Amino acid sequence: MTRPGFDAARCIVVKVGSSLMQASDAVIAAIVSDIVALRSRGVRIILVSSGAVALGRTRLSLSAGDLSLEQKQAAAAAGQPLLIGLWERAFAMHGVVTAQALLTLDVTEDRRSWLNARATLSALLDLGAVPVVNENDTIATDELRYGDNDRLAARVAQMSGADLLVLLSDIDALYDADPRLTPDARAIHDIPEIDDRIRSMAGDANERAGVGTGGMRTKILAAELAGGSGCATAVASGLAKNPLMSLASDEHGSWFYPSRSSASARERWISGVVSQNGAVRVDAGAATALALGKSLLPVGVQRVEGQFERGETIRILGPDGQVIARGVTAYSAADARLIAGCRSDEAEIRLGYRRSSALIHADDIVRTGPAEAAR
Repeated sequence: MTRPGFDAARCIVVKVGSSLMQASDAVIAAIVSDIVALRSRGVRIILVSSGAVALGRTRLSLSAGDLSLEQKQAAAAAGQPLLIGLWERAFAMHGVVTAQALLTLDVTEDRRSWLNARATLSALLDLGAVPVVNENDTIATDELRYGDNDRLAARVAQMSGADLLVLLSDIDALYDADPRLTPDARAIHDIPEIDDRIRSMAGDANERAGVGTGGMRTKILAAELAGGSGCATAVASGLAKNPLMSLASDEHGSWFYPSRSSASARERWISGVVSQNGAVRVDAGAATALALGKSLLPVGVQRVEGQFERGETIRILGPDGQVIARGVTAYSAADARLIAGCRSDEAEIRLGYRRSSALIHADDIVRTGPAEAAR
């Protein structure tokens, strides 16, 4: 049997665990080969890679055992160049450009920073590059860090609007018991819902491997996080011959289905925090375009009301002043006033810099119904 969800995915976030980065060149080559094959189909791929601390530990000759926060940060600083170099050389064999993106927890928890990071990742994908994402462990503290790249990958999947999150490690699937201790443990390939029974099957971090911070428990938590945004999650072994392409078969890996549609999750996120004063009033042409699912361009804006910053969710008013939509603005109120009614080329001249041609991108707009408009 095949998984239709795999073939339908147009944006995939692939997370590679630390254990794989210390395996062999053949393992990295197989993952890259599959990513290249998916890109040839038009699939957008973002790579989240662990391994900086593990590689840096070896480079700095740090002893085995637990590291202090300062030692982890030092190891990350020494290992990150090695990590990005591994991926750069592997992708260069296929003529593919990579780009490094280091994130911290506060980036994905703050809407303005979230918007900036998402725009950068989107631009890299549009330019044909493969973004290689990792946590910026060099500056991350215990209080402000993801803690494991499974969670980071889930946040990147949310940020990029991915259809599928793939967690590759030396764990090939979710089992109903620990296969290291129970020889007849059964792999569960399809998980429609994550409940207490599924959570109870997750063990602790793979201490036997000696690398990494995650295990099946963190992968289930990541699947829950991604699923809340309408993104499916697959857990599979990165040691397989075709670790990604094999996911087309329902006999490979474990597939966690999303808990809600991507549309409903996006609407919930955008509607979560709305500026009480911020709004833009649009003309009839822009209102029609919004109804058709188009972006809001500066030329269609008649007036900017209130004060708001880039990344805030504001109200969009029709010609009669009624709320017709809400959206995350790419410009502050001050800049929006400067470019209201302007064509994109005129807006750049007025601002003195170039940014998105849309005041609010279509992906960041939620049209409102009668009940919502009355709020």
